[in-house]
Amino acid sequence: MNTATTEIAIQILIVDDEENILRSLKRLLMNEEFEVLTAISGEEALKVLSLNPDIALIVSDQRMPGLSGVEFLEQSKKPAPDATRIILTGYADVNAAIDGINRGGAYRYITKPWNDEELLRIVNEAVLKFVLIKDNQRLTRTVKKQNEELREWNSRLETLVQEQTLEIRKQNEELRGLNESLRNNFKNTIFAFSGLIELRDVRAASHSKNVAELSTKIAKQLDLSGDEIQAVSAASLLHDIGKIGIPDILLAKDPDEMKPEETDIYSQHPVRGQTAIDSIESLREVGIIVRHHHEWFNGGGFPDRLSGERIPIGARIISIADFIDRTIRKLNGDKAFELTLKKVKEELGKRFDGKLYPLIETPARELYDRILQQTGFIEMELNPKDLQSGMVLSKDVISGTGILILRKGMKLHEKNIDALRRSYQLDPSASGIFVMVEK
Repeated sequence: MNTATTEIAIQILIVDDEENILRSLKRLLMNEEFEVLTAISGEEALKVLSLNPDIALIVSDQRMPGLSGVEFLEQSKKPAPDATRIILTGYADVNAAIDGINRGGAYRYITKPWNDEELLRIVNEAVLKFVLIKDNQRLTRTVKKQNEELREWNSRLETLVQEQTLEIRKQNEELRGLNESLRNNFKNTIFAFSGLIELRDVRAASHSKNVAELSTKIAKQLDLSGDEIQAVSAASLLHDIGKIGIPDILLAKDPDEMKPEETDIYSQHPVRGQTAIDSIESLREVGIIVRHHHEWFNGGGFPDRLSGERIPIGARIISIADFIDRTIRKLNGDKAFELTLKKVKEELGKRFDGKLYPLIETPARELYDRILQQTGFIEMELNPKDLQSGMVLSKDVISGTGILILRKGMKLHEKNIDALRRSYQLDPSASGIFVMVEK
């Protein structure tokens, strides 16, 4: 087994009351990259485990004096919970082997006498299972550490917020920790990564989720393979992760309103996104899609100015789904969806792949009709004294002298409502504050 991709030192424990069996197995494994430990009884093996709790694999005979193999494996769960377990048994003891799987948590059983090649294959598969568990645990710890660092960063920003403008105060208040319910599995890790950009850009709330839902439905209509659809879904959730490195002031701008030097900085985020996930081998294809989701069908996009079929199909799908979600957010109103589809049509063959358009309207309409039904809000202009927690700004709040106070999409709470009321006393606007309220 090649363990070059892991920092884990692989140890294997073999338990059998027959010395010749132990010697035979140790010889068989001598050319593998494992450290082989042995014990002649279940009791002795438990002592070995107490001194070596990170053992990757336990191979135990079933018939032994004292603790049987099943009893030993069952007790081994406490000192070595992550170890993979294999039970050795004779042909007549298959029922005991099944018991070992059920009670002892055995990965599988091997009958005596064994086939050397088959045993080596099973051992390497079992060790790989352990290595993947440990790699996943390390990845979870890394994400947790990053979560804690972001919380600390947010705390430091809170101390500076009194010295900054109300705009910076708004951004600091919107910074939050990562998903607290992050689980030890690959899918939830992707969801956690996709949430990072939403901590920086309040306008992006639910954006990646909406793009992922729409992109996945389009991909399924194209009859892509299961792996390709999964890659499109993951890339949709991660497509904006490179924006974490973009300055706050650029995140607050529409890309169409940026200066050339700002556009150069903004255009780096797909490459940053690919780089951020490239170290995870299983996400490298996803990274390629992330890199190219801002390419245009006519070659006018970035970062590599690819065109036509040279742009990965996943990137072409995400490009159009990303545009739809962002445009609908900007337009708002009852006709936002129809106007968005009109804008998409105008870009077919230029920005977007024309063959994707027939696949868009039905899933997009279903998605945004559902979102509108769930919200059930209408826009109203209110006096600052009538504002309530939970309302959402439908337009930017600008002071009488033209200073941006809060951006649209901001959810109001007691603290920023007080700030708005103070601002209107000091520098009143000619209009009220536009918010979304329940119908």
